[in-house]
Amino acid sequence: MSSIIPGNQKHLTLTDRQYIEDSLEQGRSFKDIARFLCKDPSTISKEVRLHRMDDVHPKRIFNNPHNFCTRRFRCRKTNVCSKIILCDTKCASCIKCNQVCPSFVKEQCRRLDTAPYVCNGCEKPRSRCTVPYKYIYNARFAHRKYEELRSSSKQGVNLSRHEAVSLHSSSSRISFMASAKG
Repeated sequence: MSSIIPGNQKHLTLTDRQYIEDSLEQGRSFKDIARFLCKDPSTISKEVRLHRMDDVHPKRIFNNPHNFCTRRFRCRKTNVCSKIILCDTKCASCIKCNQVCPSFVKEQCRRLDTAPYVCNGCEKPRSRCTVPYKYIYNARFAHRKYEELRSSSKQGVNLSRHEAVSLHSSSSRISFMASAKG
C-alpha cells in the first residue's frame, strides 16, 4: 500500500479520524476503513486502540451497578463475605461480592476485547449497557491526543545542568570500563 500513498500523507489527519469514527458507528470493519483511507488495517486497529477514550458519563452511574458479576440478577447468596454481624442483604447488591464470592464471573463485552475495541456502532444503547468499562473512539479526542504526543516527542529531554553533567560523567565511566575489558 505504501506505493499508493504519497510520502507526505503518512499520518492520519483529523478528516481521516472523523471517517474512522463515522465508519465505526456504521459498523464497518477495519479492512473496509483501511481500504478507503489507503492505509493498512493494522494502522486503523492501532489508531483505535491507542486513542480510544473511557466513556464515563454521570448519567449512567445509576445503570452501572457496583457489582459487575454476570450472575448478579439470579444470585440469591447472602453473607459471602462472612461479616461478624450476619448480613441479610443479597450479595448481588453488595460491592464486596466482586472480591470475595467464589462464584464471581466478571461481566465483559466481546466488542472491547476484539475488533473494533470500542462501543461505537453497538446495537445496545450505551445508557442501558451494564459493562463496567466502556470505550469510545472520538475523532477530535484522538487527534488532540496524537498532536500532544507528537509535539512532546519533539521537545527533547528536560534535564537540569547538574543532571546532564552527572549523566555524562557516568556514561563516560561506563565507556571507559567497556574499553578496558576489550
